[in-house]
Amino acid sequence: MRRVVLLLFAILLAGCDLAPGLFAQTIKLGEINEYKQFPAFLEPYRHGMALAVEEVNAAGGVLGRKLEIVSRDDNGVPGDAVRVAEELLTREKVTLLMGTFASNVGLAVADLAKRRQVLFIAAEPLTDKIVWENGNKYTFRLRASTYMQTAMLVPDAVKVGKRRWAIVYPNYEYGQAATTTFKQQMQAQQGAGVEFVEQAVPLGKIEPGPVVQALLDARPDAIFSSLFGPDLARFVREGELRGLFKDRPVFNLLGGEPEYLDPLKDEAPVGWYVTGYPWYAIDTPEHRRFRDAYQKKFDDYPRLGSVVGYSAVKSAAAALERAGSTDALKLVAAMNDLRVDTPFGAVVYRSIDHQSTMGAYVGRTAVRDGKGVMTDWRYADGKDFLPPDDVVRRLRPAD
Repeated sequence: MRRVVLLLFAILLAGCDLAPGLFAQTIKLGEINEYKQFPAFLEPYRHGMALAVEEVNAAGGVLGRKLEIVSRDDNGVPGDAVRVAEELLTREKVTLLMGTFASNVGLAVADLAKRRQVLFIAAEPLTDKIVWENGNKYTFRLRASTYMQTAMLVPDAVKVGKRRWAIVYPNYEYGQAATTTFKQQMQAQQGAGVEFVEQAVPLGKIEPGPVVQALLDARPDAIFSSLFGPDLARFVREGELRGLFKDRPVFNLLGGEPEYLDPLKDEAPVGWYVTGYPWYAIDTPEHRRFRDAYQKKFDDYPRLGSVVGYSAVKSAAAALERAGSTDALKLVAAMNDLRVDTPFGAVVYRSIDHQSTMGAYVGRTAVRDGKGVMTDWRYADGKDFLPPDDVVRRLRPAD
């Protein structure tokens, strides 16, 4: 009789607010990132995640449960990322993994996801390897890849008709991949007559004087750069001082992102070809709704990191809803050809390579009212800047 009474009491509690820990446990999303190393991008990213979680939970959550983000900093070190990912899985019992910034860190977590057979939504790492050469069943990537964003700039690079290109890049996976991809695409589209001189710099430790002088000595006709963050700012200032950019077209991946353009203020370069995020000028309904909600919540404007963090959480929620379960294999199956609404419009996670079709904004840099902006911009849909399916199948191993 005592057991019956206790059971009835528990059932009654299930319908009230007295026992949320027993009957309404959250779904934990394990998030890993380099918050201390890249705060300009990742603080807005964290805000974007928070907004998405708030919206999902206000709408009733997923599978009758609220979402919760459990974050860890990986210090930008692949080994640390693997360690904290293991902690999230074993101690925190997270349902899936998401996040990472640096490409080498993302690759390490992708390998762990394969070994542990858990879904990993790689939000930000741009290396092509994460979906192609090192791709696996459990890893899906949100942002437009290095290949895709380079392909968005190459048509304009071909149009300027320059033969001798200087390439300056951060010397790790992302920068190396961007350089290789740019050279391959330029040779394919402009022909064998194009030539390249390269200047690699250690990530976060550029010595702008010697780098700029080396590029001046190389006498290039044009410049392609994949620098970002403080390295880009130092390169811009030193290059302007020494006249490196005078009468030379400059192309820069990521250079139009407010995280990297805004700190330059009126020192921002003028006329560069970039990918980025003109948040102040995008007037689509989905972007207006996101921007207004973000500004209301944080009293600040969104950066690209805000969009990525927001869209990563929305992707996780959509996968959970479609799977109808927190089971890892069902979640992985649900991610294939999953459609997700984002501030940039609907994107699809392709089953062929687990790359989302999220695009990027392409345009030129300018200075207005004492700050850097993007002008003459257009949205480049990611699906239009991927190689043919037969090429993808050759690049990606069988799962």
